[in-house]
Amino acid sequence: MVPEETAMSGDAQELMWRQLLLPLERGSTPLQLQLRSRLVNAMLDGRLAAGLRLPSGRELAAWAGLSRNTVVLVYDRLVEEGHLESRQREGYFVRGSFGREAPRALASTAAPAAPDWSRHLGPAAPFRWLDRPAGWQTLPYPFVFGQFDASLFPLAEWRECSRQALQAQALPDWAHDIPGNDCPELIEQLIHRVLPRRGIAATPGQILLTLGTQHGLYLLGELFGRPGCRLGVENPGYMDVRNIFGRFGGDILPLPVDSEGLQIGPALAGCRYLYCTPSHQCPTGVTLSTERRLALLAHAAEHDQIVFEDDYDPETQYQGQPLPALKAIDRADRVIYLGSFSKLLSPGLRLGYVVAPTEVIERLRVLRRLMVRQAPGNNPLAAAFFIREGHYDRLLQNTRNALAERAGLLVAALRRHLPEARFTPPQGGSGLWLALPGTADPGALREAAFRRGVLYDPGEPFFQQPAASTCLRLGFSSIRPAAIDAGIRELAAALASLG
Repeated sequence: MVPEETAMSGDAQELMWRQLLLPLERGSTPLQLQLRSRLVNAMLDGRLAAGLRLPSGRELAAWAGLSRNTVVLVYDRLVEEGHLESRQREGYFVRGSFGREAPRALASTAAPAAPDWSRHLGPAAPFRWLDRPAGWQTLPYPFVFGQFDASLFPLAEWRECSRQALQAQALPDWAHDIPGNDCPELIEQLIHRVLPRRGIAATPGQILLTLGTQHGLYLLGELFGRPGCRLGVENPGYMDVRNIFGRFGGDILPLPVDSEGLQIGPALAGCRYLYCTPSHQCPTGVTLSTERRLALLAHAAEHDQIVFEDDYDPETQYQGQPLPALKAIDRADRVIYLGSFSKLLSPGLRLGYVVAPTEVIERLRVLRRLMVRQAPGNNPLAAAFFIREGHYDRLLQNTRNALAERAGLLVAALRRHLPEARFTPPQGGSGLWLALPGTADPGALREAAFRRGVLYDPGEPFFQQPAASTCLRLGFSSIRPAAIDAGIRELAAALASLG
């Protein structure tokens, strides 16, 4: 802690302040903000004691390589915020703490017994995940699915839309505590700009905003999942829908998938609910054909079934025209549609939505209130402005072009370095499902690839039961195009090293 009074020489004071606050980094963050942050943190941490006199604006400016005006502006702002006190002809002084006093010590007593958490928690559920090792972001060849490319993201445009959402007149639209409310501006953009591209017509009462698709799936599991109810899930398929409905006691029936997507056969008849990913099947990436879409809807009507359509990556078709969503051709209101902005905007924004009949949305809205009380409002409002101003459409086109280029490079690299591997060249989306020759141990292969800087999604978690062949998913949404060929070469070398 820096003492209130000091008899240090000028050189010693300069050294002390340089160690405490400097150096400032010349980069994207304004120097004024950096200086303010350093000063505030030093005061809040107790390194600058109450009553301490700060260096003059001229002194600190000389030590920091800033203009005197910059330092004085920071000092004056900290006075307004209550961190500093300005005394005429004396300077600036650190004010008292903001409730930083330590709590009063209690009388020492013997520690009681800790709880037996195993008795309280019960056995852990055997969920299967797509785990990624710590530090994977630094790998040179990240073939991971679901990540976005920051170089494609229009940060300046998003920042401007966020500024609009933070203006004073917009504050009441998202800052109030209004349980059950959704951002009307984003709902409007979904109705008029986003859903029509999937062929879907909806009213505000038929849309619920969620914190991504998985949040929507959990709400559906809470509403429909119960012991004994049977959910048909594509196999291979999205593992977390199995985890979610299994948690609520549902029976999961694996449904076979081929080059045209979900197979429509006798296995479907025993299901009450069906989960599918028609646009780009998860994880194989194949598109459900028109004939099978019609057959699936007819089957659902005949057997009184509900279909959960996860349209997680619908608009990145770069070869041919995308087919309309199941929801668009469903005339019986049997399809509950789940959409998301995670694959295009950013997964960290957690923006998703459910489209369903009004009575279903009303029940889901009640469950959402119990879970998160109300959906966040600031990011949805910024997203609404982002779509309204045309930034979303431009990002969509740029992303399509980038994915098309990377898909071509990936296919060429696989044919060059892994000619015996089996795959279907993607026509849309950002993942490629790969079946490797032989039966290499999946864990050993992933470790060998990781040591060479390659990371991919293993295929095992997508299957309800372990698969006989070695399958994996290569994501290419965030990897640099120049790294694709070298990454596949390293993957082939890792496979070869296992014999």
